[in-house]
Amino acid sequence: MNPDIIQEVRNSTPLIHHLTNQVVMNFSANGLLAFGGSPVMAKEVREASDMADIADAVVLNIGTILEGEVEAMIAAGKTANKKGIPIVLDPVGVAATSFRKEIIEKILQEVRPTVIKGNAGEIASLVNADIQTRGVDSVGEGNIDDIAEKAGKQFDTAIVVTGKIDVIYADRKLIYNQTGHPLLSSITGAGCLLGSVVAACLTTSYPVGEQLRSALSFYGMAAEHAAKQSHVQGPGTFLPSFVDALSFTPKQLNGGTEDGI
Repeated sequence: MNPDIIQEVRNSTPLIHHLTNQVVMNFSANGLLAFGGSPVMAKEVREASDMADIADAVVLNIGTILEGEVEAMIAAGKTANKKGIPIVLDPVGVAATSFRKEIIEKILQEVRPTVIKGNAGEIASLVNADIQTRGVDSVGEGNIDDIAEKAGKQFDTAIVVTGKIDVIYADRKLIYNQTGHPLLSSITGAGCLLGSVVAACLTTSYPVGEQLRSALSFYGMAAEHAAKQSHVQGPGTFLPSFVDALSFTPKQLNGGTEDGI
């Protein structure tokens, strides 16, 4: 991880325009604020483009997508592309229904994301690979490296496949992240908030692969730090400690040293 990327985010406080799902708005906003970004949540089509025009990055998350919201996502995405700011596309549950698959295909026809982030089942679904899913979760296994690389080449974008070991395809190479904690899978919106943190890191002046690795590594370290606290007994006590940890420096998360980050 590059600590300078985290510091650059905090120095600039990037405005991240979210068109995201209803379940995670509060958590995503608070988590991004703790990390050092500035969230705005705006899904009305009449303002989506204008909001993207003043933002530093855009997050498109289809977790609770309604058909009427797709036009707003496309409008914000087109404006972001024209402006040259990063877009994180999170195809939540795309493997679950044909409706979600159609929505993502429509967005990808109109918008070029900087990064597509999802679990193995979601990314596999985008390239018609076979991994078992249940609802919005991935429960099967496959060759994640191949899936990430195939998706990256097919959509000409960086790919993040989250899992026990996160796989990143960016800058024409595979990058891995092993930080994190199982409690992340026990709270709603952990993956969605990760998209916000990724978007913030993409606003910095570093190569995309380095930005993504730093975002995922820091996020995982924050989870590890939170889970170690003596008062944390499960998901309910983990969540506020995790938000606290997102506000720390990489050095604080790593026990006061820069080693291993």
